[in-house]
Amino acid sequence: MKKLKISSLVAVLAFSTYYAEVLPVANNTIEKVIVDAVKWASESIDVGNIPQGTPKLIKFEFTNVSKAPVIIENVAPSCGCTTADYTKTPIAPGKKGFVSASYNAANTGAFVKTVNVTLSDSKTPKTLSFKGTVVAK
Repeated sequence: MKKLKISSLVAVLAFSTYYAEVLPVANNTIEKVIVDAVKWASESIDVGNIPQGTPKLIKFEFTNVSKAPVIIENVAPSCGCTTADYTKTPIAPGKKGFVSASYNAANTGAFVKTVNVTLSDSKTPKTLSFKGTVVAK
């Protein structure tokens, strides 16, 4: 009886590792397809020196490289000193869209700001960033 229990335990353990390796491979493939749906021209922009008190418009462009339309669901700037605009209509395959940020440049000094963009093909936001230095007039 003891040999039967040990043999059963060995059989269960041997087959459990076989099934455990099947699922992660499928998930990695799906994740890669989602990441490749949009190609950004640039994910980070250096605007250089900008004069204090003069708003600066930064435009991030992308191309839909998937086979289905993509919709921008949400755009969230990192702070109240930045406002955002974006393509409001679905972006067809092969077409371009944009996300723009307007930075108010009220305070002098170096800055780094981000804008989080959520697309219809992924619930994980894409973080775009811009940096520069505000100089006194």
